[in-house]
Amino acid sequence: MAAPAFFSDTRRAARLSREHQKLRDLIEQFEQMRKIEKELKDTEKLSSSSETDLELKDLAEAELPELRERFAAFEKSVLVGMIPPDDSDSRNTIVEIRAGAGGDEASLFAGSLFRMYTRFAETRGWKVEQLNASLSDRGGYKEVIFEVRGEEVYKLLKFESGVHRVQRVPETEANGRIHTSTVTVAVLPEAEEVDIEIDPSDLEISVTRASGPGGQGVNTTDSAVQILHRPTGMIVTCADERSQMKNRHRALTVLRSRLLQNKQEEERAKYAENRRSQIGSGDRSERIRTYNFPQSRLTDHRIGLTLHSLPQIVEGSLDEVVDALQDADHAAKIEELTSRPSF
Repeated sequence: MAAPAFFSDTRRAARLSREHQKLRDLIEQFEQMRKIEKELKDTEKLSSSSETDLELKDLAEAELPELRERFAAFEKSVLVGMIPPDDSDSRNTIVEIRAGAGGDEASLFAGSLFRMYTRFAETRGWKVEQLNASLSDRGGYKEVIFEVRGEEVYKLLKFESGVHRVQRVPETEANGRIHTSTVTVAVLPEAEEVDIEIDPSDLEISVTRASGPGGQGVNTTDSAVQILHRPTGMIVTCADERSQMKNRHRALTVLRSRLLQNKQEEERAKYAENRRSQIGSGDRSERIRTYNFPQSRLTDHRIGLTLHSLPQIVEGSLDEVVDALQDADHAAKIEELTSRPSF
């Protein structure tokens, strides 16, 4: 960092500066942990020594619970800080929500999830930009794709990938019967051009007239862009902007992120073929969560978490869910780190 040319590459400089600060914080926490550990050992020695007078022994025993609690907290913090970082954690994120089984009710719930993530992003100071959407007849979404920009977006949202199941009485249900519907969510770290190189000859780009409700001039220009990536068969469509160039840029952003995710999944499969994470694979085909509206209950099946605050959660109060998933991930990774043989 002291090299004269350090800031010539601003992106690398920012990444290394964050890493440097994280290591400084980790060292400070470790030094605090060692200090409390020494104090704890001295206090335990006082409380157990036959040479300690009774009054001093009582004081030492009274201090022990707090010292043990403080030591455990610092020890956990140090272990979490030693977990190798995921390079994608600090990236902006593409989120894709699609209605699954359940018809209109599924598309309405897709809209509810979009609202939930948008409001959660607002509480974090993140920015949300809709990239593409396909509306259903009843006002929900058959599909909605959006970008979330901010600090540690992917780190906090990556465990949202999977099948979200909703159980509730639809507005159209006259007999009050509970219906079950599903929505799939895919969370992709935004890829940079340096991560994924796309050969222009592999792309088939077509332009059509934008369609959909609202907006003067929405149907008067050929602005909708569809990109086919021939090697993988992936198709991305963006039509939210009137500008053809903006839609093309957005479509390429989504395509690049999908290709990066495929690349990362292939790499993970090589090294973790026989091991599944404690909180699941993050695959969009895995049922991860149930939203039961009659019981006001949310259940995350991967970690056995049940909360009875569903109205607040669907309004964007996701912190308790996100924190529990982060803690479970940290616990699994700490167990893996501490179980490795020493050399």
